[in-house]
Amino acid sequence: MIQLDEKIYLYLLGVLPLVVFLFFIHQIWKRRVQRKFADPKLLGGLAPDRSIFKPQIKMILLLMALTFLTLGLVNPKMGTKLETVKREGVDIVFAVDVSKSMLAEDIAPNRLEKAKRLVSEIINELASDRVGIIAYAGQAYPQLPITTDYGAAKMFLQSMNTDMLSSQGTAINEAIKLAATYFDDEEQTNRVLFIISDGEDHSEGAVIDAVDLATEQGIQVYTIGVGQPKGAPIPIKRNGVVSSLKKDSEGEVVITRLNEEILIEIASEGNGAYINGENTAAAVEAIQEILAQMDKKEFEAKQFAEFKDQFQWFLAGALLILMLDIFVLERKTAWLRKLDLFNEKKLPE
Repeated sequence: MIQLDEKIYLYLLGVLPLVVFLFFIHQIWKRRVQRKFADPKLLGGLAPDRSIFKPQIKMILLLMALTFLTLGLVNPKMGTKLETVKREGVDIVFAVDVSKSMLAEDIAPNRLEKAKRLVSEIINELASDRVGIIAYAGQAYPQLPITTDYGAAKMFLQSMNTDMLSSQGTAINEAIKLAATYFDDEEQTNRVLFIISDGEDHSEGAVIDAVDLATEQGIQVYTIGVGQPKGAPIPIKRNGVVSSLKKDSEGEVVITRLNEEILIEIASEGNGAYINGENTAAAVEAIQEILAQMDKKEFEAKQFAEFKDQFQWFLAGALLILMLDIFVLERKTAWLRKLDLFNEKKLPE
């Protein structure tokens, strides 16, 4: 496993295209000046040892050296020792609504992005709990199984969007049924499901039945509402620009509203609580308090316990390349000239 100690220095790699651009600008300027000074054939006679390809080779070496220096500043660390450690935590599954109604912008920047931020902030506050992620709309899809890898969890979370499921709608019952299959540890006494949604569900009876089945398996169901009760239209965007608003079969603009009633009912039936997600900090704090009051189960997990710095290899590589660059002169190499790889001897004078 590899960790990047100072990721901010990766932005320095953005300098490389600028260096290449300036190099080509300099080459064009140099050729124009040379043409003003003398005819190309005459210039070849005045400077017969001038190499055409050495400047490009030196530029490549410079780019390699800059890349290695940047990676040295980033300081990659490699895990060298895998240990089994004992941890205590709760099994948590996040079911995130990815239906089209989550594109409504009544909560900035939109409901889905707000939901993803909420889950990400909650994960940031966890210590040793296991997490899983489900995406659902008209059907439920397993996005990430139960894991202690929070980095992977946030990566999968950020990839979620409203186009990932072809079946549209908001079938919360399907998400609850799928979540019940996530909790594979029979000894885990605290199983928690967080449903993050605007509450626009079209199968309320089936939802309550699913919640009852979940509670029978010891799963506590909490709901987090995103959106505003007054509602908002659903924008249809092309290339990031709103082109139209979603309309119903009668041509009327669809207004989607936060349905807190169904979310409160689900949480009540699921022995949990409803949390309004408008204020991210307040919602995360409330969830922290809920999890802190739960009993933790001890379990084993493998993790890298020792990480060793690897920056020295990149700095050594950069130093070696810079030393090599010193010996690469812009004039032709004698032995390479004898090989005549580019048929220079046959070129017309």
